[in-house]
Amino acid sequence: MELVAFWAGLKLGLGLIVAIGAQNAFVLRQGLRREHVFAVALFCALSDAVLIALGVSGFAAASMALPWLPETLRWGGVAFLSWYATRSALAAIRGGEHLDPSAGSAPSLRAVLVTVAAFTWANPHVWLDTVVLLGAVSAQFAGARISFATGAIVASFLFFFALAYGARLLAPLFAKESAWRVLDALIAVLMGSIAWKLAAGAL
Repeated sequence: MELVAFWAGLKLGLGLIVAIGAQNAFVLRQGLRREHVFAVALFCALSDAVLIALGVSGFAAASMALPWLPETLRWGGVAFLSWYATRSALAAIRGGEHLDPSAGSAPSLRAVLVTVAAFTWANPHVWLDTVVLLGAVSAQFAGARISFATGAIVASFLFFFALAYGARLLAPLFAKESAWRVLDALIAVLMGSIAWKLAAGAL
């Protein structure tokens, strides 16, 4: 059960965090520009860890006081994931995304951290993904929530450091619109499958 919960947390964490958004685009851009890469990746990963722990622990306490909460949030998660899958599918069809890392001058570390903090803590999608959605799904693993949270946290660290330091290798690829369209299509399939499993109670 512990390993199953860890794997589920890892998969869901990666599925949610890989979705293209302002935060990930900023991390990718910093990696491409090779500016404050470690600080940015660490800040994002640690922020996710705090929010995931808050969601899992807080949700456990809240679900004891409100027995109807797990099911309500489970179906809320299904709706959110379905919407995200649809949005990603439409983005894959429409295209138009590209990355221009050369725009702007080199900022200070403080300015970069303030910016990434805004992308992280002032972003409602980050709260929905970590506190609400991961907290809701963790209810499926009674007695193994810590393993589930650990898997999701490991996913955050793996993703942000891989994105930040691997960005330079992706620069030629993500200068092309087609690369973003393929990634959006993959995200749509992944999000849709997670929504289906959550709705079926298989996650």
